[in-house]
Amino acid sequence: MDKENNHSKSFIVSVSPHIRSDESTGRIMWSVSASLLPAVIMGAYYFGPRAIFALALCIVSSVFFEFLYLKILKKDITINDGSAFLTGLLLGMNLPASVPFYIPVAGSFFAIIITKQLFGGLGYNIFNPALIGRAFLLVSFPKLMTAWTEPSPAFIKIDAITTATPLGILKEEGYTKLIEIFGDKANLYSHLLYGNRAGCIGETSAIALLLGAAFLFYRRYITWHIPLTFIGTAALIAWIFGGNSGLFSGDPLLHILSGGMMLGAFFMATDYVTSPSMKSGQVLFGIGCGFLTMLIRLKGGYPEGVMFAILIMNCFSPLIDRGFKSKIFGAVKKK
Repeated sequence: MDKENNHSKSFIVSVSPHIRSDESTGRIMWSVSASLLPAVIMGAYYFGPRAIFALALCIVSSVFFEFLYLKILKKDITINDGSAFLTGLLLGMNLPASVPFYIPVAGSFFAIIITKQLFGGLGYNIFNPALIGRAFLLVSFPKLMTAWTEPSPAFIKIDAITTATPLGILKEEGYTKLIEIFGDKANLYSHLLYGNRAGCIGETSAIALLLGAAFLFYRRYITWHIPLTFIGTAALIAWIFGGNSGLFSGDPLLHILSGGMMLGAFFMATDYVTSPSMKSGQVLFGIGCGFLTMLIRLKGGYPEGVMFAILIMNCFSPLIDRGFKSKIFGAVKKK
């Protein structure tokens, strides 16, 4: 067989992300970052300059640490692919606006150097770097990472008043107290939709996150398999087991719109590298994320569970892919 024919029968095997598209990795990374712009704007609107500072510091630190690591090891500089920028942006969106300057820097270092580069760089990391960075910060600085500030739609306001998140109130004081604070269910849902509630910088406005998710669906960068099964499973469990009046008395909409559910389901659980590549495996991955999130929220000591749920399911992604292998075309089963 000549060289030309031999070459035509070869194929290229590469590490994840296995992008089934004509799009480049860089273009997808930058597009995902752009899709988060509405949520960034709402976070800046409600939390002011402190939010912008935290986001900018996370992004600059992440890009710098990736550049420095690659430079020291004399590897190709790949910061133009947008992955470090996106990691920094997602990490910043998972932080309270009130954190001091060293928190974004430390989290970015752990996300980029420890979680991503020491595992081999983009495509080799087992866990979502931004979530591992946040987990490291939560364990190391629990008080600072749970000091939520009251949103105030006044951009020039610098002073912050600490308050509890809706999930924190639900966990500590119950559903009745939560409704009492917001007045009624309609007002509660309105605050959750528009973002006028305490929480991380990027998780406040559900509408802003849905706009970004719609863009990703339109560009076919994500599919329904992970986010909808994630949210659907969480909603079902919340409805059945989340109420104080027995079974089927919970408020699923509250759990969908609160905390990091929207940010996690659409922008972090769908990460190409750390989620299963097979559609059937993605459904199982999403169900697992939803189940673990509600298990932590309802039975754990922590009011939120999205971060832990996604990281735990990241561990099982390789096993899920192995269990849901694609059909080998041309293979004949032995009788």
